[in-house]
Amino acid sequence: MTTSIDLLVHGASGRMGQRLLALSGEFARLHLVAAVARGTAGLVVPEGVAIPAMRLSEAPAFRLLIDFSLPEAFDPALALAVQRRAAFVSGTTGLSLDQLKALEAASRQIPVLWSANFSLGVAVLSDLVERAARALPGWDLDIVESHHVHKKDAPSGTALALGASAKAGGADPRYASLRAGDIVGEHWLQFVGQGERVELAHRATSRDIFARGALAVGEWLAGQPPGHYTMRDWVAAKARD
Repeated sequence: MTTSIDLLVHGASGRMGQRLLALSGEFARLHLVAAVARGTAGLVVPEGVAIPAMRLSEAPAFRLLIDFSLPEAFDPALALAVQRRAAFVSGTTGLSLDQLKALEAASRQIPVLWSANFSLGVAVLSDLVERAARALPGWDLDIVESHHVHKKDAPSGTALALGASAKAGGADPRYASLRAGDIVGEHWLQFVGQGERVELAHRATSRDIFARGALAVGEWLAGQPPGHYTMRDWVAAKARD
């Protein structure tokens, strides 16, 4: 019999949090037990989702915490996951160096996975970028990202993550950011050499791909031993299945 995984969604009042609540029912093993936000007064629980809205201090037992909040709300969520020995998935961007160190320290006690982007396509793109950078030494690389007008950080976390993959391959990326309308997320990269260029791109048309990705990753992570995992680890596991 398949074991149920009790899920707590942290940052439930945000755009991603709302989609996590609405889509969690698509995953048979996940059992949503709580929607947590800093202030619950304005929290809207999607229709058909029968779970209580609460503060973090009121959280019931859970095996998986998925966090899409703000940097100032990240620390107590991670601390609670460590205290409960629960798997921790986070897509919160703009984390400080100290917070990244705390995440690394937590990985010695629980399985953790932080990513700026939970799209399967972006995980594959990250691998392609590193391979292209290794194969095209000395070429210029520009990363252009576009998002909706409400996104605060720039460059986006995904752009920086793609840039990190490029640096691992030996490239030195430059960044440009656009904020317009309701763009969900677009990342376009160009490697430019003498007389030729290579372009790679990913365009998201629905925020649901990120929510489904985070839920799928969480379902997998809850069964892993303590450690610091990446989206590439999940993609590799999917390829083995």
